[in-house]
Amino acid sequence: MIKNDLFLKALKGESVERPPVWMMRQAGRYLPDFMKLKEKYDFFTRCRTPELATEITVMPIRQIGPDAAILFSDILVVPQAMNIEVEMKPGVGPWLPNPVNTAKKVEQVIVPDVNEELDYVFEAIKLTKQELNDDVPLIGFAGSPWTILCYCVQGQGSKTFDKAKRFCFMEPIAAHTLLQKITDTTIAYLKEKVKAGVDAIQLFDSWGGLLEPKDYQEFSWKYMQQIIDALKDEVPVIAYGKGCWFALKEMSQSGAAALGVDWTCEARNARYLSGGQITLQGNFDPARLYSKPIEIKYMVNDMINAFGKDRYIANLGHGILPDIPVDNAKAFVDAVKGYQPPNR
Repeated sequence: MIKNDLFLKALKGESVERPPVWMMRQAGRYLPDFMKLKEKYDFFTRCRTPELATEITVMPIRQIGPDAAILFSDILVVPQAMNIEVEMKPGVGPWLPNPVNTAKKVEQVIVPDVNEELDYVFEAIKLTKQELNDDVPLIGFAGSPWTILCYCVQGQGSKTFDKAKRFCFMEPIAAHTLLQKITDTTIAYLKEKVKAGVDAIQLFDSWGGLLEPKDYQEFSWKYMQQIIDALKDEVPVIAYGKGCWFALKEMSQSGAAALGVDWTCEARNARYLSGGQITLQGNFDPARLYSKPIEIKYMVNDMINAFGKDRYIANLGHGILPDIPVDNAKAFVDAVKGYQPPNR
């Protein structure tokens, strides 16, 4: 039994004393102890070494006290397992030297045996579960097939992913073949994560908002739905789409346990668009963590009042920024933990 099960209760829609809180990308980059490890080990070494991944996952639990841990890893371990070379270049970010940008290259992409190619992730989960000692739940995650395709085709990060979109619109058969291969790999990967011990799954559709609604349905959501269908009976799934407010209604009918919301969608709109019966997660602007701790406290209170304490998980609207002061991150967590509903 997990000692602090607020997060799992919120995913089930149960009433809670206060909302649970965690932060996207909480395992890592803003913590001084993480920076020390970063100086010693390159990015994918940290991902592939279970002891390091565990240490990084547990750091924020001990130092800032959120109600759930999220495994330190990266969405791009999936294409790596599919025989696509992925590097993490300092100052550049993800770098794929051989982008999958033709139908012929799509044919060469494999659907791997995840137990062979990604066993280090499952070992990290088992080790992390031991280290957490059932204090808080552990979240596993994956990128949406569309978001993974964006990097595979573009070859690097982008604000527009114009090459990825062009590939989908000019070579739709090849694009759908690649998306299905990513989907099949992701389902197998996440099922093994559940077997290894994660208590919930989050799907990150970081670039879904770059697509117009019809294209979103065709190139992103139908693959997300396949993943949710494959997992929803085994584990609660959180679907997060940055900029995807237009799809909240369909997302709410998907079988997902909760929906992530970014900071551009007000709480009342998110509740309205999602039908008001599903747990929502979000949506504090990550840049607002630059504010003074006392301001963060007031803004967090306002955010919880807007969403309501039930069917709600307090989080950021996207990942924490690397130069946020640890005290400010802790102020965010503490503000949620100290929340008092307004007197009626």
